[in-house]
Amino acid sequence: MQLDILALAAHPDDTELCCGGTLAALANQGKKVGVVDFTKGEMGTRGTPEQRMREASAAADIIGLEVRENLEMADTKIQNNRENQKKIIQKIRQYRPHICLVGAPEDRHPDHGNGTQLALDAIYYSGLTKIETRDAKGSRQERWRPSHTLHYMQDRPFEPDIVFDISDTFETKKKAILAFETQFNVADPKDEPKTYISDTEFFEGIAARARHYGHLIGTKYGEPFKYQNGPLPMRSLKTLFETSPMR
Repeated sequence: MQLDILALAAHPDDTELCCGGTLAALANQGKKVGVVDFTKGEMGTRGTPEQRMREASAAADIIGLEVRENLEMADTKIQNNRENQKKIIQKIRQYRPHICLVGAPEDRHPDHGNGTQLALDAIYYSGLTKIETRDAKGSRQERWRPSHTLHYMQDRPFEPDIVFDISDTFETKKKAILAFETQFNVADPKDEPKTYISDTEFFEGIAARARHYGHLIGTKYGEPFKYQNGPLPMRSLKTLFETSPMR
């Protein structure tokens, strides 16, 4: 299967939080969308790796993903080495996406910045013929480099190059986030500790950010992205003719 968009993330739930509305909108438009998580989030304060995998599967169904895989790297120990690069390269060459979404260049959680640099290096090296990888059947894979790479925003803001209108899929985004019931919007933490992300105020902040970026583009909700490859190439102004922002 060839994917149109492949999102790469350090942890299960990163994509739901940061670009879940965009992924759902693209899936609704008929695009083939997938997510590859690097770790199982096993070092998270709340929940177990098994729970996180069930939650990730439920969230994938809500968004409409064609593919969700986990590379089982060590949580809090993401290393940018050839072994980990090849795990990602194998998936890029398998799914041959036109667009890759990756995490923020720098962030509050060390895994996010480390995971992003690992993803960027793997995306580049995936285009090099002499870096050899093989598919599940043992056949040598052909090189592939996505045409476009976008950073999604994580905890720390940046100046975006693109804001995607998620007004029609914000409720889907919320449902996908809440599928991670051990992690978010936990009114009663029971016997597990309350955390920065489990607090209900954190969940309220997700909506506030989406409203803020939606306001900037004249819609109700938006998700921000930074274009990684330099100036954004365009051959038409189709998007501008399709939109009439309320400003």
